[in-house]
Amino acid sequence: MSVLVLAEHNNAELNPATLNTITAASEIGGDITVLVAGSGCAAVADTAASVAGVSKVMLADSEEYTNGIAENMIPLIMAMLDGVTHLMAPANTYGKNILPGVAAMKDVAQISDIIRVDSADTFQRPIYAGNALATVQSADALKVITVRSTAFEAAAETGGSASVEAVSATGDTGKTAFVKSELSSSDRPELASAKIVISGGRGMQDGSNFTMLEKVADKLGAAVGASRAAVDAGFVPNDYQVGQTGKVVAPDLYVAVGISGAIQHLAGMKDSKVIVAITVINPQPAAEIKHRNIETVFTQALGYVKKGDPGCLKRGLIHDLGADMNRQPGRFDDTAGGNPAIEISSLSRRNTKFGVALAGGNLGMGVGGDIGVDAQAQSARG
Repeated sequence: MSVLVLAEHNNAELNPATLNTITAASEIGGDITVLVAGSGCAAVADTAASVAGVSKVMLADSEEYTNGIAENMIPLIMAMLDGVTHLMAPANTYGKNILPGVAAMKDVAQISDIIRVDSADTFQRPIYAGNALATVQSADALKVITVRSTAFEAAAETGGSASVEAVSATGDTGKTAFVKSELSSSDRPELASAKIVISGGRGMQDGSNFTMLEKVADKLGAAVGASRAAVDAGFVPNDYQVGQTGKVVAPDLYVAVGISGAIQHLAGMKDSKVIVAITVINPQPAAEIKHRNIETVFTQALGYVKKGDPGCLKRGLIHDLGADMNRQPGRFDDTAGGNPAIEISSLSRRNTKFGVALAGGNLGMGVGGDIGVDAQAQSARG
């Protein structure tokens, strides 16, 4: 077997994600060749040659590869695929921009965003925003693979002694031209490889409040990220985005400030070692609660009943709720000490126990299903 790894770099330094991709390649087995294509990038090729596990480095140093335009990179890669069984690149904007074109030209299926190598032809990748894992087996002669860098350890940057060979450029296709790149510059660590990430969401209210996160990040040596909602609102640039449509991170510590926890965001940071969430939950009147947490529903709803507020739950309906659960409605008491309460056990169908009391009372629960209270309809149901 022969694995060709496409190196990502800025013509001066090797992107750390390439090291993780080399680790994934080593788990497949066989010879590992790294392709470094750029302009004035000989130093990058030397760095790649010293990475542990690399057998050979191919250097394509030409002006048309300066910015890694896919239309110029694809013909170069196609010319190097003889005898190659696996083509791999990081699953970021660089790899995702180039490898699908190669897969299309070779008429093979791309295997995207792998997180584990089971064998030379079988891999695991997340689906449904990371909530399920798919095991994919490919019978294609050439496996075109993008690698989720956070799922693999980085290969050692020293210990290798691969040779560096120059390859001929395939020329400029003339189909596209690089215009400009707008990236935020910072002395902070790169978001995808940072050990600590502090992210803000729409709860930050506006972009000026992100300066608070940036000050904390500078003290901790952390990178700053954001949810898609914050980016879409214009609080921060797009390259801050963490999530399914942004960057995937797996730091040792992830701090989420004012982020709702939508599945789109969780897909980009759920593999973090430690996650700290900072948010504020505003209490709601009982009349606005429907199918909410049982503690919130009953502690607020019973309080409104005690006060006799019109439009809220009536005492009789609480009795009905107790009767529906095969309990004596007399357990409802709104006179002793002014603390209405329900105590119900051994539900007929769920065999669960729970107790409900006003705030300040004891609440123990092991409920097998949700209980909703709709104050507008003046009804309670289990």
